[in-house]
Amino acid sequence: MIKRLAWLAVLVVVVSGALLGLLSGSDAGSQSPVAVPADAESARADALRADFPGGDQVPAILVVTRADGGDLTMADVDATADARARMTAEPGPPVVVSDDSKAAVATVPMSADLSGFGLNDAVRELRATATNGLPPGLRAEITGGPAFGADIANSFAGANITLLAVTAAVVALLLIVTYRSPVLWLVPLLVIAFADRVGSVVGTAVASAFGLSPDGSTSGITSVLVFGAGTNYALLLISRYREELGRTERHRDALVTAVRAAAPAIVASNATVVLALLTLLLASAPSNRSLGVQAASGLVVAAIFVLVVLPPLLALCGKRLFWPFIPRVGAAPLTESGVWHRIADSVARRPGRVAVASLAGLAVLCTALLSTPIGLTQTEQFRVQAESVTGYQTLSAHFPSGLTDPTRVIASSAKAGAVQRAITDTPGVVSAAPAGQSPTGLSLWSVVLKAEPASDQAFETIDALRDSVRSADATAVVGGSDAQARDAAAAAQRDRVVVIPTILAIVLAVLYLLLRSVFAPLVLVGVTVLSALAALGLGGWASVHLFGFPALDNSTPLFAFLFLVALGVDYTIFLVTRAREETPEHGTRQGIVRAVSATGAVITSAGVVLAAVFCVLGVLPLIVLTQLGIIVGLGILLDTFVVRTVIIPALFTVIGPRIWWPGLRADP
Repeated sequence: MIKRLAWLAVLVVVVSGALLGLLSGSDAGSQSPVAVPADAESARADALRADFPGGDQVPAILVVTRADGGDLTMADVDATADARARMTAEPGPPVVVSDDSKAAVATVPMSADLSGFGLNDAVRELRATATNGLPPGLRAEITGGPAFGADIANSFAGANITLLAVTAAVVALLLIVTYRSPVLWLVPLLVIAFADRVGSVVGTAVASAFGLSPDGSTSGITSVLVFGAGTNYALLLISRYREELGRTERHRDALVTAVRAAAPAIVASNATVVLALLTLLLASAPSNRSLGVQAASGLVVAAIFVLVVLPPLLALCGKRLFWPFIPRVGAAPLTESGVWHRIADSVARRPGRVAVASLAGLAVLCTALLSTPIGLTQTEQFRVQAESVTGYQTLSAHFPSGLTDPTRVIASSAKAGAVQRAITDTPGVVSAAPAGQSPTGLSLWSVVLKAEPASDQAFETIDALRDSVRSADATAVVGGSDAQARDAAAAAQRDRVVVIPTILAIVLAVLYLLLRSVFAPLVLVGVTVLSALAALGLGGWASVHLFGFPALDNSTPLFAFLFLVALGVDYTIFLVTRAREETPEHGTRQGIVRAVSATGAVITSAGVVLAAVFCVLGVLPLIVLTQLGIIVGLGILLDTFVVRTVIIPALFTVIGPRIWWPGLRADP
């Protein structure tokens, strides 16, 4: 059967590659991240604002200062006004000069419908127009909401190609080291690379069918997951193939046995990760739901390619693919020799002490979570210098906080007097000015807050302001950047509370179906959760204290926990399915020892590959992706070298045959 499928597999790979150019017309990176649910109060305020004059526009902010830090002259102020006139012909408020006479500000209206690379092009044109014709000695910077959105979109310009190239190079290097063959690494890498491209097309189509639009980070994270998980599946299959070649001379027979033995573990692992990713459909943020659908689709494609396309290609190449280390019949089996056998046997001799020491170490790492701050402001999103950030810092140094990016309150015009008093009486509000009325009987106020933008004090003021205005008008809503940041933080907290328990329930259900044991799934999930929390603690500490990031992003804990649990269970499944296979003949203690011996090399290789692939996210300039790479990379290494190699074998040995009850006879 494999022989007949070999050329068909080659045809599938070639045809799928040819079709990609026709199908992959959209660029996921063209969308900006959407962190606020559509039903959030700030989102509803933005929707209502569209009914007001100028509501279809958002302001970009031009900040002009002298390069030497000196005071602006009247000629400099006139040059600022001229720059604004070059940028737009629409009338607007006059140029405002700071009290210290060192900065001038002008606002430029932009269409609120612009997003992604279209927004980036528009802001880049504004920046070029503002700078051209500016007298020597003056410096112009464009900041504000549109500029931040443009810089985020620009950070993904060409990023997918860079990320894909670096990821493929890392995987290729590690596969060469793993297989010690100049040719073997090419087959799985090509299969996974095609799977990634096909998965990208399929994932985008599925997300679009659900009415979701992937943002700039979605395709990058999906590629990392497909390359990482796909490589894991290929390593497991090829490792078992190599092992079977030591038992039989006919390579096709060995491959059939390897596929039959490895397929259940690959399918179970894939199902676990896919179902865990689909829990993101329960998230409130549209970008999270989009990531869940697209990444799940990509991983299904990866598993199909590894199970359907890779085996025929391996059969077509034969044993010579392993050159120069071609397996020979009669070689010492992995289950009875080697470094992993010695490590597992050593753990099994002192399981109690090993388990206590290892679990205590993970518990200590978990405590670092208590001192890790969560929540990045708008200006803290970039690892590289962005003009929107430097311009905002210039603005903040010379103007009161909130003056150029006010909070907006929308309420019934019939209750305008009571709402106005409620706004001005709220602690933390500097001023409130009417900003227009809509034909639908609503009034808009522009409110300046005293607190720094997106700070805890600003969030407290937003909460107090919402309570105040609703006491005057129950239908009143509060929007603006600070309100949006407050809603994004609340949505992230809600998603953690809803999604994380669902992930654990799904993983537990899959393990129960796979192992048919009462105790083993509980032990495995418990250890996996402890390992994930330890990785969050260690990675969070490293992000803040070692790499100097201000805090973890709101979305980092959820994504990191999801990937750590789902991908960590991959290795658990690889190990325990082999232990379940060995236990009936050799008993619980020797069964787990033989399982570690057989899977130690492949789990280590897979773990190092996956950790390295996640670290590749650091090539992108957003802090949230760098943090995700750090935490997940460290967590995968903990899983690989501590949990699967030490803790699980120790716990299985301590618990004994009861660990498999009632689904397996665990005595030899």
